[in-house]
Amino acid sequence: MDASEFTEHVREANETALSRLGSSKSLYAATGGEMDTEDVLHAAADAERAAAETFEQWAATSEGVPAGVYTATAEEEREHYETVAGELDDHEPGDAVSAMQAALRDLTDPVERVGGYVGRLEATDKSKEQYVGFFVGQADPQTAQLFRGLRDDLDGQRDRIDDLLDAVCEDDADVERALDAASTVIQAAYDEYTEQLESLGVNPKPVC
Repeated sequence: MDASEFTEHVREANETALSRLGSSKSLYAATGGEMDTEDVLHAAADAERAAAETFEQWAATSEGVPAGVYTATAEEEREHYETVAGELDDHEPGDAVSAMQAALRDLTDPVERVGGYVGRLEATDKSKEQYVGFFVGQADPQTAQLFRGLRDDLDGQRDRIDDLLDAVCEDDADVERALDAASTVIQAAYDEYTEQLESLGVNPKPVC
């Protein structure tokens, strides 16, 4: 299984969770129901900062090529944080860590980390899409374009992890472990999304 097939398998295995994470309810959940521009930007800044810290931890506890990949991602996510925080008069980072970032930080095995990274990319892409949509709806094309740029950066992250995935997964057993890690990370994000919406009195499932 090559990297593109791996990613497609992750998407198919987590189709429902990813679809709902890509719904308009995701921002409502992330902001605790406070859908004004400042709260949305604060939520985005918190997410970028947490991602930077996760990959800084991974870089510090990895060696060789993986360490380089995670360092590059950490630096990029730190830049993302500074970009988003720059849209706010003041950003005080919260202490809470999202369930997805907590799941990523629990991964210490090199194979599981590359899988978790792919899962995080899929969930994060859905999130970025919603930020773009929010600012388009707010008639704020400049901020919408800012988030398009952040989303575009995921393509470079995907290229790096695809190369690492091919190098790290040596056999079918490794691939299965990586797939499990990817699904674990996505499911952590989805479970938190569900819990947040339910706490706000919102049904997380679409009404048909």
